[in-house]
Amino acid sequence: MAHEVVLLDFWPSMFGMRVRVALAEKGIKYEYKEEDLRNKSPLLLKMNPIHKKIPVLIHNGKPICESLVIVQYIDEVWKDKNPFLPSDPYHKARSRFWADFIEQKVYDTARKIWATKGEEQEVAKKEFIETFKILEGELGEKPFFGGEIFGFVDIALITFYSWFYTYETFGNFSIEAECPKIIAWAKRCMQKESVANSLPDQKKIYEFTVWMKKYFGMD
Repeated sequence: MAHEVVLLDFWPSMFGMRVRVALAEKGIKYEYKEEDLRNKSPLLLKMNPIHKKIPVLIHNGKPICESLVIVQYIDEVWKDKNPFLPSDPYHKARSRFWADFIEQKVYDTARKIWATKGEEQEVAKKEFIETFKILEGELGEKPFFGGEIFGFVDIALITFYSWFYTYETFGNFSIEAECPKIIAWAKRCMQKESVANSLPDQKKIYEFTVWMKKYFGMD
């Protein structure tokens, strides 16, 4: 079956990175289209008229939106290689629970670390560390959240790793000092070609954030 796959994305987006990792894990060839989020393309507005956000996966002309939905779609359509979700319904439900936990907890808190100052930033740092300590507890002694297999929860979380230098630099703290298991897990993930080739350099993300803060007058 021929597949025409297009990804509408923006390079620093940890949500877009999830889709890039998933596509790489499955060995799917696709056309990458970089979006300018200050001047969204007619294609993006047509394919995601509700949220008008990236990423959008266009598969044979049909759009799929929201990164975790897209990753699950990829897993279901290309199910003959590297499954992301376990087949057991209970373990599948747990994976979805933890991916949703990451979705609800990490982004907004992490953003406040680089986007705010003073007490608000300190509160965000505390929440960020607490969240990752909970995730360390779920990881336990397993190599990946999926056990021996790099899976759905790993894909949901690993893309934030590209932003860790930014969080640490603006927040003046060490994630490794607070959550060593998370850093060890991230380094294992980065040994995978699908991850290493899909995540931008941490310093490049930091430079982008510095530019963005100046552009939006956040300094």
